[in-house]
Amino acid sequence: MQIAKVLGTVVSTQKLHSLTGTKFLLVQWIDENGQLLSQYEVAADPVGAGIGEWVLVSQGSAARQEMGHEQRPIDAMVVGIIDTVNVENRRIYCK
Repeated sequence: MQIAKVLGTVVSTQKLHSLTGTKFLLVQWIDENGQLLSQYEVAADPVGAGIGEWVLVSQGSAARQEMGHEQRPIDAMVVGIIDTVNVENRRIYCK
């Protein structure tokens, strides 16, 4: 899993049937110091994350392990909204 910040939404009115109803977000990776990295990803979001929130993103085949949706062509999925991150006894993010 990777930590990322939600930058915005991605809207696609024409898509595969298996993706109907799927919300997509544009996320930017975050390093261990809480700094934004240059890498971006579009991730499916079944948990309802909002713009500006930090999230946990699962990638690759692990992103397709949601029960009943294993055949969706998804490479990244938001699997959690982060409340806090502590590194070496210092908090780098807190809601």
